[in-house]
Amino acid sequence: MTDLISSGEARLQAMAAPEGEIAAATHTLVVGPYLTRPAGGAPAPARSVQARIEEATGLAAAIELDVVEAMPVTLPRIRPSTYLGKGRVEEIAGLVRAREIGLVVMDCALSPVQQRNLEKAWGAKVIDRTGLILEIFGRRASTREGTLQVEHAHLAYQRSRLVRSWTHLERQRGGFGFLGGPGETQIEADRRMIQERMTRIERDLDAVTRTRGLHRQSRARVPYPIVALVGYTNAGKSTLFNALTKAQVVAQDMLFATLDPTARATKLPHGETVILSDTVGFISDLPTSLIAAFRATLEDVIEADILLHVRDVSHGDTEAQAEDVGQVLRELGIEDAADRVIEVWNKADLLDADERTRLLNLSRKGNTTQRNDRDSAAPVLVSAVTGEGLSALTSRIEARIARSRSTFAVVLPPEDGAALNWLYENAEVLDRRMEEGGTLHLAVRVAPEKEPRFLNRFGAARRLTRAE
Repeated sequence: MTDLISSGEARLQAMAAPEGEIAAATHTLVVGPYLTRPAGGAPAPARSVQARIEEATGLAAAIELDVVEAMPVTLPRIRPSTYLGKGRVEEIAGLVRAREIGLVVMDCALSPVQQRNLEKAWGAKVIDRTGLILEIFGRRASTREGTLQVEHAHLAYQRSRLVRSWTHLERQRGGFGFLGGPGETQIEADRRMIQERMTRIERDLDAVTRTRGLHRQSRARVPYPIVALVGYTNAGKSTLFNALTKAQVVAQDMLFATLDPTARATKLPHGETVILSDTVGFISDLPTSLIAAFRATLEDVIEADILLHVRDVSHGDTEAQAEDVGQVLRELGIEDAADRVIEVWNKADLLDADERTRLLNLSRKGNTTQRNDRDSAAPVLVSAVTGEGLSALTSRIEARIARSRSTFAVVLPPEDGAALNWLYENAEVLDRRMEEGGTLHLAVRVAPEKEPRFLNRFGAARRLTRAE
């Protein structure tokens, strides 16, 4: 009885401690159970086993878990009861006891039965990849919408398990995520409370969605092009966002450092204003429930005029990461976005000299082979940290926007300062030349929605190019 009281007191003290302290004090084992041959004739993963286990370890580190060991395990097939074979389960059980492991992270999707059987066999808490990503999102969300979406996805995930993630095999659960206060002990009460909470969240999300709709209508009245940054997590999107907008969005060398979307208005070199949107990073095997939950958050991606696909070209698995991003975009309903995607090869500063030269030549070759096009599809090599290539990137964005805009030649008398001001406020002034007597000759680019007003005011303007 004394032991039970001591155990309960210790658990309550642990719950009162900050999440970071608990995570840092929890010895964690990361297990990567990877099939030697994918089931059902599926194509083999593009990533190496080492790259996959390193990413799983990075996910654990993103919430400050004390990873004492990362263990890749190759499997000929998946066992229905424990995912792993009996011998592997016993081997890991010995390791858990020897290293005093409190949490085992399985880099796969476990069924509720598999999770419970492994917890029983190892005497430690077990979470799978989906649970781990949900925990990260729960820690990162800061806006009301983001918090609600994460909690809803987490409750839907937990509803099938009726367990929480941190209380080490005890039936008494509470809150959501790794931490939570004391909760009811009956499974029926858990199920009822989860459903009631999900219903309340859905009502709250409906209200948030209506508010976002009003914001979109407001933005539509000031129609600036939307440029959304997408890419694999930790590709450097937030650093690039900061470099282009001079903002101070959190940018860390950490998976999922950014979760809630951030949008800023910024001016391009020729004066065009665009809305730049930084979004959550994508990742392989992203839980479908999270894609659905964050669909509203990713509206800027779905509706964007231009997508900057930011890639970390210094990463060994950059090609596989790019394919994962493409897969998530397809799941968002963006089937064919090639005509509005600009591929940004980021982190040029981390490349060795030979690789940097090779990629730079590839980028230039793409521009050269498509020199007859007004806008090349070639990637842009940049370093968001040093600023290398950013001017080429903004020029590419301008060129892509120009596809949907007409250009005109306008002649203004020297005394018509109001007309000149109107052009600078409502169009892009591409070229300006003054005659000896002060007459101005300008080349301007006009957005489609502003073209009627422009033509009404400058009826003598000569059309140079027509929008596609």
